Amino acid sequence: MLSTLQPPRSLSHFRTKPLLLRRHTSLKPLSSLSSQPVTHSTLTDQSKSQILSTRDSLLSRQITAAELAESFLARLRRTEPHLRSFLHVSDSVLAQAGDLDDKLRRNEEVGPLAGVLVAVKDNICTAEIPSTAGSRVLEGYTPPYDATAVRKIKELGGIVVGKTNLDEFGMGSTTEGSAFQVTANPWDTTRVPGGSSGGSAAAVSARQSMVSLGSDTGGSVRQPASFCGVVGLKPTYGRVSRFGLMAYASSLDVIGCFGTSVADAGILLHAISGHDRLDATSSKREVPDLASQFVSISLLESKPLKGLKIGLIRETLDDGVDIGVTSAIRTAALHLEELGCSVTEVSLPSFSLGLPAYYVIASSESSSNLSRYDGLRYGNQVAADELNSQYMDSRAKGFGSEVKRRILTGTYALSAGYYDAYYKRAQQVRTIIRKSFKAALDKHDILISPAAPSAAYKIGEKKNDPLAMYAGDIMTVNVNLAGLPALVLPCGFAEGGSAGLPVGLQMIGAAFDEEKLLRVGHIFEQTLQNCRFVPPMIADEDIPC
Repeated sequence: MLSTLQPPRSLSHFRTKPLLLRRHTSLKPLSSLSSQPVTHSTLTDQSKSQILSTRDSLLSRQITAAELAESFLARLRRTEPHLRSFLHVSDSVLAQAGDLDDKLRRNEEVGPLAGVLVAVKDNICTAEIPSTAGSRVLEGYTPPYDATAVRKIKELGGIVVGKTNLDEFGMGSTTEGSAFQVTANPWDTTRVPGGSSGGSAAAVSARQSMVSLGSDTGGSVRQPASFCGVVGLKPTYGRVSRFGLMAYASSLDVIGCFGTSVADAGILLHAISGHDRLDATSSKREVPDLASQFVSISLLESKPLKGLKIGLIRETLDDGVDIGVTSAIRTAALHLEELGCSVTEVSLPSFSLGLPAYYVIASSESSSNLSRYDGLRYGNQVAADELNSQYMDSRAKGFGSEVKRRILTGTYALSAGYYDAYYKRAQQVRTIIRKSFKAALDKHDILISPAAPSAAYKIGEKKNDPLAMYAGDIMTVNVNLAGLPALVLPCGFAEGGSAGLPVGLQMIGAAFDEEKLLRVGHIFEQTLQNCRFVPPMIADEDIPC
């Protein structure tokens, strides 16, 4: 048990105390909560769902969709020069909001995402907005179709506000790898927002959008969520269709969700989940009612997570992890114990093998997937007198340095003389990792760890040191190799910036058990006191936590 651990002293001087437990009256056992209807009134102010409150406000005519959209666009215009979260902003947001208002005036039914402003990572296809994957090779490209996830959002009434910045083709951990601009962290604009979905995380953190979509190949949703103080949800591989997601590493890529609350991330995931005939890897499993996990704090007993077994991965708190991160995670573990969980340390000896195995597999798959961008079949073309020169010049001028590095690494690993030594061995390690996670999750309901070994670092600090940047993915890549779901939510602060820098707690569950992650994450989130994860640049605005 971890109950003998003392709250870290290094956190005591922070402006906001990381984790203090609020006591509750015992009303209902946890097992009975899933049957409770979920409405805006059942969610507390501490973790209010913007999605549900938006729907309630629109249906009760407290606000119009056009007024709501304009308020977010005004904040976007005000903060975007400092953040550069977006590569493209839709010019039809107000028109779509106006159409929704017309439907409401006619008392027509509207979808569960009606009026919800959604930002979409720019490697996810949108039919009416350019989709460049942050690369010059696709500059100006507008797809003729929506990705399945985007189509589902639109069908449920969501409004795509724009396309967010990313590391080129999702290859990076800082969003400095974009061919167009560098995105800043809303908590401290001299720091990175994480990557590769840094634009999507920054947009939600700064309330430029209510929720957003990102992609996660090795942590690209979870690490930016930690850096920007928002909730990031990576679903099980196959839970969400990849149709319309520009491929980086096909056996690892998933579309994930960002929100300011666990409820919003879960509701968005529920909206985009399900089998898709256009993606052979999408699962045919029935999608559970994820929204049923979000229950009011007033319905919780004093130890609502009693009996839950949590494993704290020992290898994620070793040397190399910043003390502020370690302190926040151990304090979060204590908080889980206060909620009734049994928390024990668990060892995954294969954990350190994940990083090299991931980069071999991801680079190998990317070298194959990105071969299509030759200037003839896909991508911008550079004029040349000879075919091979056209290929080479189009790719040389279209791809950035990090993409070229990974293509070359992957091509080498797949070459005839080295396939067994690198790619085959990496796949064998992947099997070992998958088995080690299964064994640990057979004994525990959830595994926890930091989402990153540090809080957000300075822009440019690791740009010229790719190995240091790769090492930052150590906490997240194993989850992708095993194909498991994971939830990251802010749990405290580390030193830095004017108000501290957020630290994210990663919760890892068994395959297709997003329900449990969301239930535990929602309760954890609701019982935080004195933690307001709103960045300083918008702290004076009337914004719910």
